[in-house]
Amino acid sequence: MTTAHDELHAWDRQHVWHAFTQMAEYTPFIVERAHGCTLFDTHDQPYLDGVSSLWCNVHGHNHPRINQAIRDQLDQVSHVTSLGASNPTTIRLARRLVERSPAELQHVFFASDGAAAVEVALKIAFQYWQQRTDPKPEKTRYLAFQQAYHGDTLGSVSVGGVDRFHNMFRPLLFDVVRAPIPDRHHLPKGVTPQSANDFYLQELEALLKTHHQQLAAVVIEPLIQAAAGMVFHPEGFYREVRNLTRRFDVLLIADEVAVGWGKTGTLFASEQEQVCPDLLCLGKGLAGGYLPLSATLATTPLWEAFLGSHADSRTFYHGHTFSGNPLAAAAALATLDVFDEEETLRHIPEKARLLSDYLAPLASHPHVGDIRQRGLITAIELVRDREQGEPFVWSERRGQRVCDFALSRGVWLRPLGDVVVVMPPLAIQPDELQQIADAVRDGIDHATSCLTD
Repeated sequence: MTTAHDELHAWDRQHVWHAFTQMAEYTPFIVERAHGCTLFDTHDQPYLDGVSSLWCNVHGHNHPRINQAIRDQLDQVSHVTSLGASNPTTIRLARRLVERSPAELQHVFFASDGAAAVEVALKIAFQYWQQRTDPKPEKTRYLAFQQAYHGDTLGSVSVGGVDRFHNMFRPLLFDVVRAPIPDRHHLPKGVTPQSANDFYLQELEALLKTHHQQLAAVVIEPLIQAAAGMVFHPEGFYREVRNLTRRFDVLLIADEVAVGWGKTGTLFASEQEQVCPDLLCLGKGLAGGYLPLSATLATTPLWEAFLGSHADSRTFYHGHTFSGNPLAAAAALATLDVFDEEETLRHIPEKARLLSDYLAPLASHPHVGDIRQRGLITAIELVRDREQGEPFVWSERRGQRVCDFALSRGVWLRPLGDVVVVMPPLAIQPDELQQIADAVRDGIDHATSCLTD
C-alpha cells in the first residue's frame, strides 16, 4: 500500500529538480518541520542541522521572535514593489544595515539571493566608471580569484572560478583577470606559511599593475573562499587587497553572502581586518534563513554617479520584482534584534572553542589533512595520505560518505568535495556541538576504514 510518505518521495524524485544534485542518484531527504537547531523528517525523525540549512539559518528554526515579526507584517502588507515605491519595514531595514555596516556604506540595493547581490555589484561598478564626473569608459573588466564562487547567474559565474561548476558555460561568460587563490594551507612550491601573504600580494600587485586601467573592480570573498572548500586566506591579506585597490584606482567588491552575518565571529567578515569595501554583498542569513533576501551596500561616491535628471539616463536600470519585500525585511529586522537581545556574537568564541575541542582528536587522524576554523565555520579536509598530502580521487566521494554516515547518527551535513563542512546555526548549544563532532569523527572513521571498497 502506497503511503503519503511514499508519494512524496516519488514526486520529489520525479518532479523537483534539485540544485547541485545528480537526480539519477538522488535519495530524498524530506524535512517536514524544524525547531531550534533540529530538523524533523516525514517520519518525525530528528536531525541536527549541522550546516544551518546551507549556511543561512542563523538563530535556529521556528524562532518565536522572527515568526512573530513575519505574522505582524502580514497584517500590514505582504509585498510592495521597489520600483518607484517603498514601505516602512524595508526602509527601516536599510537604515539598520547602514548603521551596522562599515561607516562609508550608506546606500542599499535589495535583491532576493546572493548571486543577484553580486550581479548588482558588478553592474553598479561597471556603470559607475562610465558615468562618473570624470568617466573612465575603458574600465570594463574584473579581477577575481581562482576557485572563487560568487553565484550562478552568468555575471556571477563569470567572476567565479570553480571549473567543475563553470566550464560548461564558458562560451557564455565574459573574460576576467584571474589571480591565484590565496590558500594558506595548500601553498605553491617554495612558499612557506610565513611568506604566503607577501607571495599572494605580490602576484596580485603585478596583475593590478598590468591591468588596472581596464579593471572596474576586484571581487573577493573576505577571509574565506567558501565553495572552494572553505579555503582560508592568510591573515592580513584582505586588508592589503583593499590598500592595493585604492592605490591602483580599482573598486573592491566584497562578497559576504557566505561568510557574513556572524559566521566568522563578527557580524561582517570585513570587520576583522577593518576593511570598508566599495560594494558589500549580503545574503543567506540576512533574513535569518526564513525568506529570500539579499542586499548590495554601496558608498556615497558610487551612489552619486547615478544621480541626475531622467533625461541624463544615469538611472540604474536593474531591478527584481521582490526586491526589499516587506515580509523578508521584517524577518531581517527581527534577525538583527535577536543578535542584540540574545547577545549572539558574544557567545560565539566559547562555542567555537568547544567545537574545536570536540574535533581535536581528528588532528592526528591518518586521513585528515587539515582542520581549519574561524568562528563557527569549520572545515575538515580528507586525504588519502596525510604525510604526502595526497588527495582522494574525487569520484570516490569520501566527503559525502562521511555525511551519509552522520545522517544515520542524526546529523545533517553537506560536504564540499572531500572537505566536510560544519557550519551550524549560531544558536547551537554545547551538547548539540558534541553530537555533531561525534558524528563527524565516527563518519570519517567509517568512510576511510577500507580504502579498497
